Amino acid sequence: MCVMETNLSNGRRALMGLQHLFAMFGATILVPLISGLSVQVTLVAAGVGTLIFHFVSKGKVPVFLGSSFAFLVGIGLITNPEIGVFAGEAMTQQEKLAYATGGIMVAGFLYLLLAGLVKLVGVKTFMKYLPTVVTAPTVILIGVMLAPFAISQSANNLFLAILTLVIIICFAVWGKGMAKIIPILLGIGGAYIIALIMHFAFGMSNPDGTPILVFGTAGSGIVGLPPFMVPRFSLVTVLIMLPFALATIAEHIGDMVILKRLSGKDYITDPGLVRTLTGDGLATIFAGAIGGPATTTYSENVGVVTLTKIFDPRVLQFAAIYAAVLGFSPLFASVVYSVPPAIIGGASFILYGMIAAVGIRNLVDDQVNLADMKNCIIVAVMLVTGLGLRFGPAITFTIGGTSIPIDRLGVAIAVILGIILNVVLPSAIEKKEEVEEK
Repeated sequence: MCVMETNLSNGRRALMGLQHLFAMFGATILVPLISGLSVQVTLVAAGVGTLIFHFVSKGKVPVFLGSSFAFLVGIGLITNPEIGVFAGEAMTQQEKLAYATGGIMVAGFLYLLLAGLVKLVGVKTFMKYLPTVVTAPTVILIGVMLAPFAISQSANNLFLAILTLVIIICFAVWGKGMAKIIPILLGIGGAYIIALIMHFAFGMSNPDGTPILVFGTAGSGIVGLPPFMVPRFSLVTVLIMLPFALATIAEHIGDMVILKRLSGKDYITDPGLVRTLTGDGLATIFAGAIGGPATTTYSENVGVVTLTKIFDPRVLQFAAIYAAVLGFSPLFASVVYSVPPAIIGGASFILYGMIAAVGIRNLVDDQVNLADMKNCIIVAVMLVTGLGLRFGPAITFTIGGTSIPIDRLGVAIAVILGIILNVVLPSAIEKKEEVEEK
């Protein structure tokens, strides 16, 4: 049985909210540290976005919306100085990030569009056009395409990267209770303590001669406004970002299903997938509007719910308030920014690989039959298209005078092909049923 909100005092809710804050923290701060976005803005986006979601969903669903890793590929394809769409142009990194957040903001409207579609055709019909055989390869593609970033981040101090990876694995496999829920945070924290000792006690530096720790990036004030950023828009960046929303939408639906199994409450019916998708979409729109990363329902917090058996949404609302408040502390952000890139790289080894693994798990959990030639073709075409275009020769085409590099749209094209093939191709099972009817 789940613990209802009427059974908990506000004091206990506030305490339980701290657990959820720790659970989401490690992964949430990694996104701005990797992408170059602001840690402060990210925390505000996550906190306020979660509260927006709870308002729209009538405060019935126990989830937290943290920063999405799925969009990291898109941000990199826009901002990377060597392979990004603005490579070679006289633009600052902040200007490029503004275009990335503009794409994120527009991607949030895709949630609203799909929520309207769900309301129009119903959940069952909607899922026929966006089944696991299409969404799972999308998630796999994102994880695999992020892999090079983990390697490059780890390169300047392999010791710290490997140490972080080992600590995370130990807690994830052998940890008990809450420690098993927050291995990323413990891995980053443990390696950071070692980095502090190496830097201050022994005066060590990275193998390339750079200092292990650098402080003061965000400021020293305890309280201060986050560096909010006005988004910019272009057709290219919007087209790059849109398909990644499909991956987070699939994750959203998956979390609703998991919570239903755990609590016995059908959140897809009440408050309904239309409301939960709308809340998630509005949160992502808000995040993009203030210069933050896209938000998504966090499996880490679903894990805490599983561990505690407390399905009280107000507990998550306390966690959201904590996150938003921390976003207004430059001093706190400076400490976060001092985490060495190699430690982030070590954590990314697990996180990026887990993204791909989640896609594979979705295929297994939903019993997608890859012996069925239809399913096999869909997965094969999507994987080769997404990876082949991304790492293949640079090809461009023009829309309305805008030159669009097709190699940046590999995921988008893969998703489109997957949806089309799923509609057009008959499955062996469908053929068998037709024969039996005749």
